[in-house]
Amino acid sequence: MNSRRTFLYQSAAAAALVSAPWVARSQGAAPVKVGVLHPVTGALAYSGQQCRLGALLAIEDINKAGGIKSLGGAPLQAVLGDAQSRPEAGSAEVEKMNEAGVSAIVGAYASAICLATTQTAGKHNLPHVVDVGVADQIVERGLKNTFRFGPGYRACSERAIMDLAALNDAAGKPAKTVMIVHEDSLFGTGTAALLSKSLPQHGFEVKEVVKHPNPTRDFNNIVLRMKSVNPDIVIPANYYNEYALLLRAMKQQKVQPKAIYSVLGGAASSYKFLKEFPDIANGIIDCNHWFNPKDARVAPLKARVEEKGAYFSYEVFMTYTAMLLLADALERARSADRAAIIDALAASTFQDNVMPYGPTRFVNGQNTGAQPLLTQVIGGDIKVIFPVDYRQADAVFPLKA
Repeated sequence: MNSRRTFLYQSAAAAALVSAPWVARSQGAAPVKVGVLHPVTGALAYSGQQCRLGALLAIEDINKAGGIKSLGGAPLQAVLGDAQSRPEAGSAEVEKMNEAGVSAIVGAYASAICLATTQTAGKHNLPHVVDVGVADQIVERGLKNTFRFGPGYRACSERAIMDLAALNDAAGKPAKTVMIVHEDSLFGTGTAALLSKSLPQHGFEVKEVVKHPNPTRDFNNIVLRMKSVNPDIVIPANYYNEYALLLRAMKQQKVQPKAIYSVLGGAASSYKFLKEFPDIANGIIDCNHWFNPKDARVAPLKARVEEKGAYFSYEVFMTYTAMLLLADALERARSADRAAIIDALAASTFQDNVMPYGPTRFVNGQNTGAQPLLTQVIGGDIKVIFPVDYRQADAVFPLKA
């Protein structure tokens, strides 16, 4: 079976899975095809599969609620794509989705992939809602088709540094030196550059910045270097697998900084990591995407995800909400026309979601109402420690006297 036939087969299967039980409610309204594009194979497969789950759960909920009512109850029909953890593969999938007649795309998780997929979608005036990809270059190229719902790495880094300085000041400034360990793609490199520039302005000395390829399977040499540098704070910026391996190596070599303070850490705010490595996860602080812990809708959604044998990770609820944002735009556009959807997204004030965001307001494609939260693993659970409006527990800082 060639790749084109495989793609159409997967798309048809997704449509049957997501919309078939509720098609009768649409009274004949044509389904709206939506591209769901993530890296579900390759090095980023876990996160990509989590994102896809979030998108399909959202489509299920939208269709159960009557579809797009302004289009006569039209159901959403998922057209699945696999970016294979490679930007060029993501671009190729956009071309296939365009040929398949999708009205918009939601994806594509990783920054480097999103940079490529939004560019390709722009050639076809195809609306692209970015669910996670944090590199600010994604929304700084003037692409009118691109809308990122979550915060970028500049906003996350600024928030992380302000909160770290506040924690350190409150504790009597026990931490003075920092070592940053990051993966070498657009996400990790960009985040590390922002941190390296801003941390000294808040009284922290950046002793060393170490990058590693993604994937990397052996962190022993990096941790040996960490022992030599002996930083007060270690800041990791990497995807799940590498994050877990780095911290395992630190545990094995008995490296215990005063704080492990992640910025967009791939495993730090993760129930999967918490279950698999409870002794390593304890005390980790992370500035990352997180849900509103005070929203009553969170617990039922988390239960649904867990019933499917998955973890309620940021990939799930970020993509779930991004799909709801797109559905809201379709409702207001009253059309499956791409230009009309772009106009509706640009004028969005969407806020019916489980994120700790204000009303959606896009400026140059970036949702200025988005913000990260600061979490810490405390007592075997992930708790919000900043900002005060969402706080569930007081921070434990430093971990090591």
